[in-house]
Amino acid sequence: MIKKVGVVGAGTMGSGIAALLVSAGVPVVLLDIPGKEDRNEPAKKGLERALKAKPAAFMDPDLARNVEIGNTEDHLERLRDCDWVVEAIVEKPEPKQALYARLEGLLKPTAIVSSNTSGIPMAVLLEGRSEGFRKRFLGTHFFNPPRYLHLLELIPTPETDPQVLEAIRRFGERILGKGTVLAKDRPGFIANRLGVYGMVQAVRLMEKHGLSIDEVDALTGPLLGRPNSATFRTADLTGLDVLRLVTEELAQATGEDFALPPWVLRLVEEGRLGEKAGAGFYKRVNGEILTLDPRTLDYGPRAKPDLPEVRTLRDLPLAERLPRVLELPGKYGAFLRELFAKTAHYTLEKAPEIAYDLVAVDQALEWGFGWEMGPFKNMDAVGLARVKDLLAEHGLPLPELLEKADGAFYKGNTFLGFDGAYHPLPQREGVVSLKALRSEGKTLLEGKEAALLDLGDGVVLLEFRTKMNAIGEGVIRMLQKSLEYVEEKGYLGLVIGNEDPRAFSAGANLALILSGAQEGDWDELSFAVRQFQKASMSLRYSPFPVVVAPFGLTLGGGAEFTLHADLVQAHAELYMGLVEAGVGLLPAGGGTKEMLLRFTEELSPYEEADPFEAVKRAFGLIAMARTSTSALEARKMGFLRDRDRISMNRDFLIADAKRRVLELAPDYRPPLSPRIRVLGSEALGNLRYAVWAFHEAGEITDHDMRIGLEIAYVLSGGEGPAREVSEWDLLDLEREAFLKLLGTRKTQERIAYTLKTGKPLRN
Repeated sequence: MIKKVGVVGAGTMGSGIAALLVSAGVPVVLLDIPGKEDRNEPAKKGLERALKAKPAAFMDPDLARNVEIGNTEDHLERLRDCDWVVEAIVEKPEPKQALYARLEGLLKPTAIVSSNTSGIPMAVLLEGRSEGFRKRFLGTHFFNPPRYLHLLELIPTPETDPQVLEAIRRFGERILGKGTVLAKDRPGFIANRLGVYGMVQAVRLMEKHGLSIDEVDALTGPLLGRPNSATFRTADLTGLDVLRLVTEELAQATGEDFALPPWVLRLVEEGRLGEKAGAGFYKRVNGEILTLDPRTLDYGPRAKPDLPEVRTLRDLPLAERLPRVLELPGKYGAFLRELFAKTAHYTLEKAPEIAYDLVAVDQALEWGFGWEMGPFKNMDAVGLARVKDLLAEHGLPLPELLEKADGAFYKGNTFLGFDGAYHPLPQREGVVSLKALRSEGKTLLEGKEAALLDLGDGVVLLEFRTKMNAIGEGVIRMLQKSLEYVEEKGYLGLVIGNEDPRAFSAGANLALILSGAQEGDWDELSFAVRQFQKASMSLRYSPFPVVVAPFGLTLGGGAEFTLHADLVQAHAELYMGLVEAGVGLLPAGGGTKEMLLRFTEELSPYEEADPFEAVKRAFGLIAMARTSTSALEARKMGFLRDRDRISMNRDFLIADAKRRVLELAPDYRPPLSPRIRVLGSEALGNLRYAVWAFHEAGEITDHDMRIGLEIAYVLSGGEGPAREVSEWDLLDLEREAFLKLLGTRKTQERIAYTLKTGKPLRN
């Protein structure tokens, strides 16, 4: 069992790995070479860099106290009781070999040692080591930033003990939340070997086809099912010096041509290394992003190309979009066809050399480089006959693996093995696929905006299917039907979750709300808000357990549904908040009521506690529209309770939530309806003064002040003496305040602006 981990090397990767480990609840010893005056300075600076990193390396910065720092000369002994030591020092074999020689006589016999090298073969690193050390050694290649990129490549050697490999695989998946891929011990392993090759080809073909950097990034990002950072922005984020180092190492190790164009190398020589240096392929000046002209190496205004042919394709699913993208006219189509042909050919040729199966290749590019679909899935989408034509058009020989394929690389639940036979897709224990459930006919109820699926073992799942999983009339109607269905058919309980890559739910459907307000449908809007409130409350008081499985964006109404669950099984990357104030409203699906109730109950055991602290805490959270940056922070903020659970790995989230339902189901009883103590005029006076003070200081606008006063009114329970009220008393106040704010011109302007730009308006 891995209880404590040592990380040697406090650079960007080492400190990031340490931050991930302590975020997962594992204490870490972080060592680096000794400094001159302060011998721990390199490790200290690494930890400080991780604390300042954006995006944040730690899920909770307070956890940094669980990182013990030191240096490799004075404190190597601190690794003696570690169960796993990760080496993340300079990318040269000799220093790594010297470190292993020192570790071999120091570590306990069961300790695992691994290298985070991005490409040096394990066989080279193990030269001179004993049989016992070799059995406990493997490569563990994390991707930067370690917290956010899902991939962890595991590179065992022929001598690695299978139990050691399994221990790291399970720890990586369940504790660190990684998608683990087994890679062969070849230069660059899988993801870097293929991903870097594709980046080099994109840079070269840009020049050949006469494109600009802006045009290439417009063509090689979401259009191809890849991240917004596309090619050149990704290189800026990685660092041009890192890109040069990796390409040089791959060229030397493989004998293949990975050379970058001279103008890119010149940028490196001039220190224009990308984001960390303030300039690379892009440069930010006074908030404006400028783009490099490769011919002059000067920067000019960014010119996002307006491609009418592309606009018509954007909303198509990737499998339908890709074949049409390759038929684009002119230089854009020519560039994309040649890029596709060259990268597909390289993948087909190299896959058997670097991976154990093509599934691992697809997973490596999806998890490590953020591709929506890996290269073999892309080829299936284009059609293998078309792939053969493209290879022929560009003078590329037909790879043996393509000849073995019988029409597709994936067929149903099978994939083409390198032996030419089709094999069952590997099943990952503890992973539930909603896509697979749908294909197996496990849909119980279905509407345009939501569906009810059978998870097995008496548990069902409600899946939202709207854009960003926004909650509207269709979702609420399906929720009501689902709750009735579960009770009527005798199911044990309900999970609410989905497989969207970004958002559990971005909240209520703002477009419908704005439309209703502009048309003056106030009775209809009041009814809709009440139905939303009833939906939230029905989650709390259903006669069976309801577990919500939020992840990613969980905002507004999505947060309110989460708050009313019996139990929450959250993914670690949870960005949860009651953000309605940002669009000129307040939470009216029970969120305002729930935060007051939750914080008041937390204080109830302490007779000396000031009850206004609960009101103040809820007010700050709602009025400031605060959003968590992780599930750990959501717990500190009060969105998650101590009994709510966190899954580090999104792949296991639905299965974990299902388990929680099964734990709650025996002898389940819904909670009794509470009475809530409100403080009335006393609390309202305090909050009014605070809002006024912020306004007088120029920190909030007139309309911000109005929103704040409405929130204050609800949280105080209105005017009058302190008293006990029911949940519905507060829900009625929520609804009235929501409709009042919605009726103002400035709130409607805020909603319209957010719908158009995705950003808040301070009017």
